[in-house]
Amino acid sequence: MKIAAIDIGSNAARLLITEVTETTGNKVEFNKLNLVRVPLRLGFDVFEKGLITDHRFNMIMQTMHAYRHLLNVYEVQHLLACATSAMRDASNSQEIIRKVQQETGIQIEVISGDFEASIIYENHIAEYLDTDHSYLYIDVGGGSTELTFFADGNLVFKKSFNIGTIRLLKNQVGDETWNNMKEFLKSNTKGFKKIAAIGTGGNINKVFSLSKKKDGKPLTLDLLRDYHKELSSVSLEDRIRLYKLREDRADVIVPALQIYVNALRWADADEIYVPKIGLADGLVQHLYDEVKKKKQLQEVRE
Repeated sequence: MKIAAIDIGSNAARLLITEVTETTGNKVEFNKLNLVRVPLRLGFDVFEKGLITDHRFNMIMQTMHAYRHLLNVYEVQHLLACATSAMRDASNSQEIIRKVQQETGIQIEVISGDFEASIIYENHIAEYLDTDHSYLYIDVGGGSTELTFFADGNLVFKKSFNIGTIRLLKNQVGDETWNNMKEFLKSNTKGFKKIAAIGTGGNINKVFSLSKKKDGKPLTLDLLRDYHKELSSVSLEDRIRLYKLREDRADVIVPALQIYVNALRWADADEIYVPKIGLADGLVQHLYDEVKKKKQLQEVRE
């Protein structure tokens, strides 16, 4: 079965095409066929002007047409397309959704921050890690940060805050919002086993890549602090040149590190695992589960 997910974030849009194979013993394998990322940077319009400008509107349409061609070529049977913080805030998001549906047949759903947090958790990474820790998922995007806490085999909370990399670049995050996140984390992670974090999103994946750590090994809070200090001390041009970063990564990586460092500090965690997954992976997992449920219901009715 070929399924796909589209994640339209505040910084980039991603299309993930996956082949799902059900093996003996009810085991399910997810084989990534293609991942396409387009830096639409919608948040730069929305968090400043409140809407998506004609230029970026056109970029979205071109991207969705391209995605539709790829979906057809790969003969994808099931698709889930979701948009997050920038489209949540854009006053003209419904107009864009209508046009995309009309021209490409792709139905975009604008999801809430809480639902976004639960989708990240659908990857179930913490279930495969040791039971000596509690785990805090931290997913940093351009417009928001999603926090999901997993302890003693249970989902304790999922919470979204309007603290994102593009909002920080645009000076749109006030002290009150930071304090809300700080107080929430401090009060809701107390009294559990030692916390390790699980980081998702393009920025933490890039930091992990820069660190040259082996897959499966965590990054320490001190290392994240060092990278934040190091990267923020050089110009954007030098970040691109010295660290071989794309321009649309070089500007957001510093505020992303600030968010990860603060979240780790406030949860009293000193390391973060980076499993190289993102919202699109969680959406694929969620879509597969939904398709399977429908199939089972149909079989019961028949």
